[in-house]
Amino acid sequence: MLSYRHAFHAGNHADVLKHFVEVQLLRYLAQKDKPFWYIDTHAGAGCYALDSGYATQNAEYESGIARLAQRDDLPAPLAEYVDLVKRLNPDGQLKLYPGSPLVALELLREQDRMRLFELHPSDSEILQENFAGHGARVLIQTADGFGAMKALLPPPPRRALVLIDPPYEDKQDYRRVVAALNEGLKRFTGGVYAVWYPQLQRADAQQLPGQLKQLPVKSWLHAALSVQAPGADGFGMHGSGMFILNPPWVLHGMLQEVMPYLVRHLGQDEQAAFTLEYRAN
Repeated sequence: MLSYRHAFHAGNHADVLKHFVEVQLLRYLAQKDKPFWYIDTHAGAGCYALDSGYATQNAEYESGIARLAQRDDLPAPLAEYVDLVKRLNPDGQLKLYPGSPLVALELLREQDRMRLFELHPSDSEILQENFAGHGARVLIQTADGFGAMKALLPPPPRRALVLIDPPYEDKQDYRRVVAALNEGLKRFTGGVYAVWYPQLQRADAQQLPGQLKQLPVKSWLHAALSVQAPGADGFGMHGSGMFILNPPWVLHGMLQEVMPYLVRHLGQDEQAAFTLEYRAN
């Protein structure tokens, strides 16, 4: 299925959670001089216009990044992510929103490498255009990231962040996430793996966190943000989650500060809430 276009949802509450956490994971890996790889299995187009095209249809960014961009009381870790978005919009107007690959590019050092996969031919072409000129530092393939990921593990420096965030339009994506992680952990036990998933009223979405907790890894962290009550009709995304395998030890404490803030300022009704679970080594 190739109908999904992330541009419809760029900058929404789910992107805020995903990219804020991504920034913190990359910052952690960059604390050591040794290089690391960033591997993105479903990279999308890399950057999205907020003032034209798909993003204007529902303007989901208005209840996401736009709410944070105008605040002056952001917790320091969250401000780091918001400042990154603002640098992409130097005139002060939110016209562009960075996808996960562009967030990573802003944080990677000269010695680090990016490997990006996108199956949708149109988004892959845009991704290639957005990242032209970076040479071997950024390699892009029009490919299924689930399958392509295996060939990269373990990466040469034996350090990496692997982001897995499929569209989940195909219910098989839930199964494929778990299978890809099982395979990845066999090849590269010590990698940092980050999985994004939607909060929906379908069983596959609700069961995924529990399945991820059963993976053969010593430590994991689960953070989820619900911005509203589930829809009465049973449809629609009411929140999203990030599940990290081998998370930095500092991330849990940081999220204890930031998640209540996100509930207060991105919540859309009284049922807005967060989940934060952690298993250490």
